[in-house]
Amino acid sequence: MAQFTIEIADSDVERVLTSLAANYKRPQKITVDGEEVDNPETLSQFGNRVVRQFLSENVKAYETRLAKDQAASLVDTSVTIEDPAI
Repeated sequence: MAQFTIEIADSDVERVLTSLAANYKRPQKITVDGEEVDNPETLSQFGNRVVRQFLSENVKAYETRLAKDQAASLVDTSVTIEDPAI
């Protein structure tokens, strides 16, 4: 399986993870069995999951758009409509 890697400067890692958490609304607390606890998913785990989800959604959107365009190109959408009074 191929790997897709990026490098983030050590000085920017916290900024990137904090931004992802804020922009993608990572909760600080979650409810487990009716009790509110600290979110067990670390910022790094959350960031990794969000980036993977982002990439997957982009593939899905692109391939869906391609399939729709290909399907539409095969459909004859012409129609003849005449006014019998003319």
